[in-house]
Amino acid sequence: MDTEILRDNMAQAAAWIRAGELVAVPTETVYGLAANGLNADAVYRIYEVKDRPENKALALMVPDPQAIDRYCRDVPEAARALAEAFWPGPLTLILSASEAVPEIVRAGGSTVGLRCPDHPLTLEALRLADLPFAAPSANPSGEPSPKTAQQVYRYFAGRIRGIVDGGPCGIGLESTILDMSATPYRILRQGGLPEAEIREELARQVSCIGITGGTGCGKTTALRELEKQGALVLDCDAIYHQLLEGSEDMRKELEARFPGVVQEGKIQRKALGAIVFADEQALEDLNRITHAYVGRAVEARLEDWAMQGGRLAAIDAIELISSGLARRCLATVGILAREEIRAERIMRRDCISKDYAILRIQAQKPDSYFIDNCDYVVENNETEEAFSQRFNTILKEILKHG
Repeated sequence: MDTEILRDNMAQAAAWIRAGELVAVPTETVYGLAANGLNADAVYRIYEVKDRPENKALALMVPDPQAIDRYCRDVPEAARALAEAFWPGPLTLILSASEAVPEIVRAGGSTVGLRCPDHPLTLEALRLADLPFAAPSANPSGEPSPKTAQQVYRYFAGRIRGIVDGGPCGIGLESTILDMSATPYRILRQGGLPEAEIREELARQVSCIGITGGTGCGKTTALRELEKQGALVLDCDAIYHQLLEGSEDMRKELEARFPGVVQEGKIQRKALGAIVFADEQALEDLNRITHAYVGRAVEARLEDWAMQGGRLAAIDAIELISSGLARRCLATVGILAREEIRAERIMRRDCISKDYAILRIQAQKPDSYFIDNCDYVVENNETEEAFSQRFNTILKEILKHG
């Protein structure tokens, strides 16, 4: 068999592949050895030519994200979001396969990998062929993956029908493989797309509801309702205190700005409070430092949650607006309550006097602040059941429009 080099005739490459022939094609990572991914006999030829173990499944090349629903089932929305964000590009998504995918492609399993290569010639061939390509790297098993058409020719001259010469591959590294067929999602191979970019994009798909309001307003009830909806609750006050105990970087930054507040490796919270509550600029500097660390911690936890398949989260923060975390939220909800009701709740919870409870309330932001800055405001002056019903009405509206 003569192996023909093609440089611009993608109609010929597509016709060969449709007819069951093997054709090497370029991608942004390495060259792939392509066959008709719906033709079991053509796929078997890939295993034969590469001397590839038949228990190693093959990925399918597709032309666009819309192909996911043709060849996969039970597809998480997060997978579609990643495809829209990174395809064409060096990302292979492992998903539950539909019946359209031959058993030999799946190597007898129930999943299939999908990949949309970022190379104009191969994308054109995929569109013209109107079928997926089974296309592992175009090298004999155990040999280096080829980055040029010439390398492919040295490997397979006389054994495959054609090679599409698309020039040298830019990345030279295989695609990153992400298994999304079950949770938690797992990186099976780190390739051309960094894991950090995948995690960031997944986290962006998490719908965040911001919950704020002063102490004693009853935010906990709202957060419980969100947990019933499957939300991850991120308590920013708890995160802040965890950082005070565990973040060496934050301790160093606070010590540099407020000398003497760190003793024996621990932040002396009373000493720090004495400084910042007597100096407006000092308080502003404290917030600037701590808000940055809390913000990064929130993002890291959202990324972890997204990798678990989580789609909904609640950010609980009194300083939701001023910290900038509100910008991360689909919507913000301010919880309000009358002063006397808040005082009673604080007295029961913290075992303090009514006078001290009122002083704490009056030291916080007024209701007008939350009314002016939140997307929704809900009052919590009645029974927990009544408040839960009204909060859930707002929550349904947020998620409906989100």
